[in-house]
Amino acid sequence: MAKDITLVVMAAGMGSRFGGLKQIEPVGKNNEVLLDFSVYDAVKAGFTKVVFVIKHAIEKDFKAIIGKRIEKMVEVRYVFQENDVLPEGFVCPEDRVKPWGTAHAILCCKDVVKEPFAVVNADDFYGRSAFKKIADFLKKETKDYCMVGFRLVNTLTENGYVSRGVCEIKDNKLASVTERTKIVDCKYTEDDGESWTPMSPDTVVSMNLWGFMPDIFGYIEDGFKEFLTQNINVPKSEYYLPSVVSSLIEKGEKQVEVLIAEDKWYGVTYKEDKQNVVDAIGAMVDAGMYENL
Repeated sequence: MAKDITLVVMAAGMGSRFGGLKQIEPVGKNNEVLLDFSVYDAVKAGFTKVVFVIKHAIEKDFKAIIGKRIEKMVEVRYVFQENDVLPEGFVCPEDRVKPWGTAHAILCCKDVVKEPFAVVNADDFYGRSAFKKIADFLKKETKDYCMVGFRLVNTLTENGYVSRGVCEIKDNKLASVTERTKIVDCKYTEDDGESWTPMSPDTVVSMNLWGFMPDIFGYIEDGFKEFLTQNINVPKSEYYLPSVVSSLIEKGEKQVEVLIAEDKWYGVTYKEDKQNVVDAIGAMVDAGMYENL
């Protein structure tokens, strides 16, 4: 019997990033958005359930524009990342506007995800081989976690700088992730362009494609309580998923296997990126990769 694995899609920020879900422009020939293609690839790879992390404010639009199509492909569940969803004993400050971060988004799934799962961003295109590699890992009997990394050169845009988590890897395991916030043409700057440090095009970077076992929820919750104790009244503080992973690696509690995807990653970081994405997706559709989507 096939092992159940779940895809968790972080989509709670979609409304704010795009100015409302109705302004998400399609990239496919039949008005599909990037998420349609990612879920198709995930289902092909063996994922048996998709959990969307959204906000109540975008629920109606999300289900109408995206959810109703995805539900035809695979079992779908929805969870809601709201600022007042906190561990017992904590109360959200009334003036808190900013979400609590990506680790909090995953914690919101703990009651509906009981099986190994992958985490993706809603507005990124990772490619079929990335989902195949992470699905194969999650189906194994292991207590470890994993991450699919991409070659830096396959994640850049010609239209501006990007921010990437640069990975240090030892014996195929993740040792650390260093955030570089301004990368252009395989070079990064830490002084607003006064100086640039070259990077190898083959440098492995994280694009937030993680694979976890259900025990991650306990680690996240424990860390979140500690985080809230120190930061609950800091309006812009966020509890990030990579911080949780880094802490577990540093403490020696978990190993994170790095799986490297050689595909090109696609996303619309800048509005000028859209045509390149449309062209690339169109070529894959023409090649027969997305029949009956």
